Amino acid sequence: MASWCWTARSSAACSFPAILLLAFSLTGCAKKPELPNYGAIPDFQLTDQTGAAFPSAALKGKVWVADFIFTNCPGPCPMMSSKMNKIQKELASNDGARLVSFSIDPLRDTPPVLAEYATHFEAQPGRWFFLTGSVAALNNLSKDAFHFGEIDGKNLEHSVRLALVDQSAQIRGFYVSTEQDVVPNLVADARRLLEERP
Repeated sequence: MASWCWTARSSAACSFPAILLLAFSLTGCAKKPELPNYGAIPDFQLTDQTGAAFPSAALKGKVWVADFIFTNCPGPCPMMSSKMNKIQKELASNDGARLVSFSIDPLRDTPPVLAEYATHFEAQPGRWFFLTGSVAALNNLSKDAFHFGEIDGKNLEHSVRLALVDQSAQIRGFYVSTEQDVVPNLVADARRLLEERP
């Protein structure tokens, strides 16, 4: 009890700044630190699951979640896409949120294949995009922008991480999709960014 400012023995010694600081701590009003910045996503031009050109400019001013998957993956990709589906539902009320799944097998993941995969995971048109393109473009994004892995000539090295990107195309968080609390943690950070002005 002696450590609390309002005890009878110590109340006279408490300063106003100390009381104010304690009040902020107790009520949760202390400002949270800003999310880290892991660098910018460069401009890109890919193709979405409808066969339409998809420029990175389509994501300007949006907060978006990214992952790298391939449609015939028997292991982590369906789990990751299920997590993305949950994130989509959690952020459904905010038009400023998008989801982007990049193919790590662009030779096989054609737009029709991606469209079927998107339907299976209930991707909302205009909100969750599945992108394919050249090996060079995807390699640049995976290795140099997201720091996920490198193409070995056919497929990218697989990563089970998700990335959160802000309205200015800056990476603001990485999240391991196998962790139990990945969805609430990522959604909470996405909402923080959505409340900020880009």
